[in-house]
Amino acid sequence: MISQITDGRTRPHIATPVVAANIFVMLLTRLGSLHALEQTKPSAFWRKWVDAELPSADSAGRIWALVDPETLREGIHQFYSRLKRNKAILPPWQGLIPLIMDGHESHATYRRHCTGCLERMIHTEQGDKLQYYHRHVAAILIGKDFPLLLDAEAQKKGEDEIACALRLLDRLMERYPKAFDIVMGDALYTDPRFYQRVTSHGKEVFTVLKDERRDLIQDAQALFAGMKPQVFSLHAVQYQCWDLEGFTSWPQSERPVRVISSVETTIIRRQLDDRDEEKVSSWMWVTTLSQHRAATITAVQIGHARWDIENHGFNETSNAWHADHVYKHEPNAMLAFWLMTMLAYNLFHAFFHRNLKPAYRNTINKLHLARMILSELYQRLPLPSAHPP
Repeated sequence: MISQITDGRTRPHIATPVVAANIFVMLLTRLGSLHALEQTKPSAFWRKWVDAELPSADSAGRIWALVDPETLREGIHQFYSRLKRNKAILPPWQGLIPLIMDGHESHATYRRHCTGCLERMIHTEQGDKLQYYHRHVAAILIGKDFPLLLDAEAQKKGEDEIACALRLLDRLMERYPKAFDIVMGDALYTDPRFYQRVTSHGKEVFTVLKDERRDLIQDAQALFAGMKPQVFSLHAVQYQCWDLEGFTSWPQSERPVRVISSVETTIIRRQLDDRDEEKVSSWMWVTTLSQHRAATITAVQIGHARWDIENHGFNETSNAWHADHVYKHEPNAMLAFWLMTMLAYNLFHAFFHRNLKPAYRNTINKLHLARMILSELYQRLPLPSAHPP
């Protein structure tokens, strides 16, 4: 996969796969900096891994800004195809695999900016300030054992998140036409443009339903008031659910939709006084998924799976994988670093869940495994020689 990555240079002095291999190791070992990677240059690991001298941090950033993102996306697709052939991607619920899409702001500053920076005015006590930021929409595939990060699309100037998501969706449908059954999003994605585009591709839509002013919510709540809820327990949570389909109160969707409401009660024990406390939360979703394909309990589980892109796609990659770090403030470089992080993330989790034996996997966590991988890089560093007195 790495050998297929190309860039726009005509006569490169440093081969692109060499730079790609070095950046891949930096992301997999979670070093978090091109300068930290450069300090491992004396390690004997590099002679075995790429059989070439490690480029400087400046050279790596400059070359990576010219890389073709499509070659990185093709690498992620090849990795997905191999997992699919090996039957490693299993549907988590009733044969249904969801694709979750969401926007993420990876960088914001008042000082430095590039040609790809978005702009907004921030009102502060010291006056208005122009802020520059980068935002992209990512897509994550939810499997039974582990998630897969499939693709990302940078949001352009003058467009909203939905327009960016539709561009990403069209590309995913070309490259992964049979990979998923449902496309999910938060309340922002309860948008007629998104529903119409997803259904035109023959997929189901599942989004959070908010905004009490919507006719759809008002009609659903009026009907739910006269219904007896379905009651069930799952993972120590008590559910009261109302589920109806055939709503036409949202004509822009061009299809009758289904509305699901869930009131969930959880008993938590407070550490301060060791007392049990009842926590109640309410959720509402709208979907084109019929009750025949997904029962109420399954639909509720699918609805809560939307948080996987926050937990795994953004929180984990940002905090543990340094995905929000600006290695090179250039739009193509920032997108390329994100795509390579996705590839490293997918490989690491596939290795953890499919390669390690369960008896060993149950004794360690993923952070410990990441540190063991990093230790291999540092173990091959030469010992510092003693200076003469």
